[in-house]
Amino acid sequence: MPGSRRLDRFVSECLELSRSAAGKEIRAGAAGVNGMPIRDPAVKVSPGDLVSFRDLELTVFDQLYFMIHKPAGYVCANDDPAHPVIMSLLSDEWGAGQCHCVGRLDIDTTGLLLVTTDGQWSHRITSPRHHTGKIYRVTLEHDPSPDLEPMLRQGILLQGEKRPTAPAEVSWVADRVLDLTIHEGRYHQIKRMIHAAGNEVAALHRLAIGDLSLDPALAPGEHRALTSEEIALF
Repeated sequence: MPGSRRLDRFVSECLELSRSAAGKEIRAGAAGVNGMPIRDPAVKVSPGDLVSFRDLELTVFDQLYFMIHKPAGYVCANDDPAHPVIMSLLSDEWGAGQCHCVGRLDIDTTGLLLVTTDGQWSHRITSPRHHTGKIYRVTLEHDPSPDLEPMLRQGILLQGEKRPTAPAEVSWVADRVLDLTIHEGRYHQIKRMIHAAGNEVAALHRLAIGDLSLDPALAPGEHRALTSEEIALF
């Protein structure tokens, strides 16, 4: 069955135990599946099964998909010795240790961040071939020059690059605030584009990826699982 896996593997993924440690406890009688005691670590569990382990109840997942309202100060990583990591915001979710970020946001950038265990889904979003638009709210450090918007719409040859950025879409919110839609994911792309156009980014916030917008009910640092309809957008 798609999504099925060995019991010891599932427990290991959920609790970040080694497979051998999980297997040892299962053989000692620490586990059950759907109310039945299980001592064989190789027994297969499938999405929807209820696994008991020690005093915990774990529901078997197929794939995990979350949106996070990323706060400033967090890095998009599972581990970092110098900064808090975005995955720590999912510490209450079973299996979150197997998740990865779908693309990355800079440490000071806020807004919509997707995390998942589904590598193929992630690739469809991040691959340049799919041209998935990403909408950012950009607050400028200075008043914009008259040529800033035309440069963004036309595409800018950034320092060290061999080809200009793809044309961006621009919508002004206030004198120094614009919504910028890009279809690429180059290193520090928006900050470099704004700098090349003679200004600097004071704040950067991602509003949407494709047709999926940040849930306004999520405060910075909060997350929720995606709905099946949201997952199917990509």
